[in-house]
Amino acid sequence: QVQLVESGGGLVQAGGSLRLSCAASGRTFSSYVMGWFRQAPGKEREYVAAITWRSNTYYADSVKGRFTISRDNAKNTVYLQMNSLNPEDTAVYYCAADQELVQIGAGKAGYWGQGTQVTVSS
Repeated sequence: QVQLVESGGGLVQAGGSLRLSCAASGRTFSSYVMGWFRQAPGKEREYVAAITWRSNTYYADSVKGRFTISRDNAKNTVYLQMNSLNPEDTAVYYCAADQELVQIGAGKAGYWGQGTQVTVSS
């Protein structure tokens, strides 16, 4: 069982930066693939980024070059550094965990956090 708690969301102006954190419970955190997703009002939830236990990283085209996913296995935490934010990045951001990368990529992770709101003003 894995419990995920996101933090770090907030209001930021266009062009600004935020760093999201996701703290995970459980002693096997390092074996999980971790992902970030987002859902804007009236839209489907979409994949943002993923990181494997070996710290291989993957990004959606919409955030590539602006967002960076990382993990600290000693702290059971995964991060999402978001730079050059624009209003289209406004969404609730969710952390997810699964032991299979394919499940993260399909948006079918076994564990999800409650989400943190990111609002980017123009």
